[in-house]
Amino acid sequence: MPVVPRLGVVLVNWQRAADTIEALESLLRSDIPLRVVVVDNASGDRSSEQIVDWAQGDRVATAAEAGMARFSQPPLPKPLIVRRLASDDARTAVPDAAAVTLIDAGANLGFAGGNNIGLAFLLRDPTIDYVWLLNNDTVVDSGAAQALVARMDATHNVGMCGTVVRYYYRPEIIQALNGHRFNVWTGTSRGICSNLPARTSFDPARIARETDFVLGASLAVSRPFVATVGPMTESYFLYFEEVDWAYRNAGRFVTAFAHGAIVYHKEGGSIGSSIVKGRRSAVSDYYLTRSRLGFIRRRAPLLLPWHWVLTLGVAARRLLRLQPKKALVVLRALIGWRLKTRGG
Repeated sequence: MPVVPRLGVVLVNWQRAADTIEALESLLRSDIPLRVVVVDNASGDRSSEQIVDWAQGDRVATAAEAGMARFSQPPLPKPLIVRRLASDDARTAVPDAAAVTLIDAGANLGFAGGNNIGLAFLLRDPTIDYVWLLNNDTVVDSGAAQALVARMDATHNVGMCGTVVRYYYRPEIIQALNGHRFNVWTGTSRGICSNLPARTSFDPARIARETDFVLGASLAVSRPFVATVGPMTESYFLYFEEVDWAYRNAGRFVTAFAHGAIVYHKEGGSIGSSIVKGRRSAVSDYYLTRSRLGFIRRRAPLLLPWHWVLTLGVAARRLLRLQPKKALVVLRALIGWRLKTRGG
């Protein structure tokens, strides 16, 4: 008898159909069956049509880096069944046997809003035990899904679980093991073992204990966790969703680390959220500042005056770097203004 999928996967797309197609080619090579959902955040660039063309065999997945083609080439046999749902229909629809379900969000709902649509849809299938929220600018090792499920099965009272995440363009370098350590005083975090060689030895149990929040690029949650803690907070739009989720958990569920699951992340493709100093886009600066202040207001309100001072310092540094546009958007975020451009 066919194996019933226990793991669902959500990819949120915004104007990056080529990345999403490459991610799908890698996911559908997984060692275990999956329920895969793509939520398109009103891309407006025919992203959905491009994904359908790929599924029909009329478009070929192209690796952004030649050395990573092994995850998406040769192409999977086509055609693949794609089920398309409008936003209204997705609220009540139940998963079926389609290779990919493509949901039109109807608007740009941001990272949390898009993921929440996919999360709710997948959990209407009673056979789904875990949902993997995966950035669409990733590719995955064929054994990653199986390793993720095995780790979550083996962890009592598991709530959240991450993976090994390496840089797509520097696959020999770690972006993060499982997630980040977070400093509430600065509102900043650092990936665990970030920028170390992939061959670096580590203790998986220690990594799990030291994880303050799982990296949102590769974040799995259990059904009981979602039922108890609830979905992601959508008001952030971008950034701090996974930090907030971890704080809301408040120790009720265990955070695990699937050290046998490897994901490769292009990092920051949609809006330029580069970790390289000076290369972060103005849109990214705005939402990072806005979400940090929103998080502090919700979870550590006594520190809010201090974070206003920190934000003024960030704006001053942008000016010193001769980046007046970025300084302005940081100040706009500080006083509650909104950019007209809402990147997803």
